[in-house]
Amino acid sequence: MRTGLYPGTFDPVTVGHLDIIKRACSLVDRLVIGVAINRDKGPLFSLEERVKMIETESSEIAVETGIEIIVHPFDNLLIHCAAEVGAGVIIRGLRAVADFEYEYQMVGMNRAMNDDIETVFLMAEAQHQAIASKLVKEIARLGGDITKFVTPRVAKALAEKLQK
Repeated sequence: MRTGLYPGTFDPVTVGHLDIIKRACSLVDRLVIGVAINRDKGPLFSLEERVKMIETESSEIAVETGIEIIVHPFDNLLIHCAAEVGAGVIIRGLRAVADFEYEYQMVGMNRAMNDDIETVFLMAEAQHQAIASKLVKEIARLGGDITKFVTPRVAKALAEKLQK
């Protein structure tokens, strides 16, 4: 069984993330979505909220693709998380060339720590390349329309979170 790990902060999960999840399902038999705790980024949503959001939003993809999708929070090194969940491949989404420079460096470090785990890059679809969780939060905070960037459930959760 080929297991893939798709890591991220997912604060919040966007339609771009969901597109990568769906496409990753065509590459693996089981997909683990690693939700990084990442206290340094100061996420808007708690870890529990982000895990629940990903579970809810990815459940339809699991049914549609027939692929087992597991959501797994982690706060250790990505390469260690991949080994823990039995992933032979790490899946990373790329939006732009700037993403590649960072990811290229990360791959080199991960391979130095464990060369049994490969990294696969999936380019974001053209209509999703500008979507970033940070920008979605900023647009929502300033009263803009985020319905092109997130699902209705996520838009509602974001509006409720920002009202508090």
